[in-house]
Amino acid sequence: MTDEQDKNDRAMAARVEAEIADSFDEELEMELDDNRLERLLDGQDHDREAGLLDRQVYFKELFRLQHELIKLQDWVVNSKAKVVVLFEGRDAAGKGGVIKRITQRLNPRVVRVVALSAPTERERSQWYFQRYVPHLPGGGEVVLFDRSWYNRAGVERVMGFCTDDDVEEFFRTVPEFEKMLVRSGITLIKYWFSISDDEQHLRFQMRIHDPIKQWKLSPMDLESRRRWEAYTKAKEAMLERTHIPEAPWWVVHADDKKRARLNCIHHLLSQIPYAEIPRAPVVLPARVHNPDYHRVPVPDDMYVPAVY
Repeated sequence: MTDEQDKNDRAMAARVEAEIADSFDEELEMELDDNRLERLLDGQDHDREAGLLDRQVYFKELFRLQHELIKLQDWVVNSKAKVVVLFEGRDAAGKGGVIKRITQRLNPRVVRVVALSAPTERERSQWYFQRYVPHLPGGGEVVLFDRSWYNRAGVERVMGFCTDDDVEEFFRTVPEFEKMLVRSGITLIKYWFSISDDEQHLRFQMRIHDPIKQWKLSPMDLESRRRWEAYTKAKEAMLERTHIPEAPWWVVHADDKKRARLNCIHHLLSQIPYAEIPRAPVVLPARVHNPDYHRVPVPDDMYVPAVY
């Protein structure tokens, strides 16, 4: 084995270790706070060895940005703002990961995710945008689309689920549709998550060998891997024809998942002129004790077994 091969093998091993660590981090993020970070993340850092963002820096910035997202949420509710954010990109580009971090500590009644399945036969006979309209926000709501009406410019076009005339009509219509949304008072933000050929290959390999993540790989995902170049051409046409002043595209470099998440959330916050809304002090009321109340015991067989 040459020195160059050995170097490449070690780099790949470090990258795989970083990917595994990232999977654990997804669980840790819901449990950690700033005061515990230094104690829990003082071990070997495979991310740094793989050239990725340091995990301690990542967690600290993520928590700081999530605190800002809470302020944004309060402002949206208070001002009755309407916000739509589209997340597009290749399979395994990290769209779901950033959506999870955005919504992780927010109120699902205010910030909700829309991830539509394939259209039904009836929906295929409707105006193309019709099935997306019911999911648009009312005042005081934020809607995150995990894939959106841009399916027509991407997967439907590449996989042959629509005709060339359908695609051309989409490109003619979507700028007008989005201008209508903006004129109605909706803030529309569009993100494209961009990953390299090699990075997608690595992420697919990780999913293939990780039983916990195998469900993320569908036959459509595998076919999209084969049609990489066709997806590239479709993406280029989409960005060229739908990048409008009222709703421009923003491209997120996503080979490093952690940097992509932080950069996207930071940018999202910068696109909305939110302000911190003062909160009234919360006073816990005294518990009322009624002398006539008698608690009825719950039968033992109704309890979940205490296995742990």
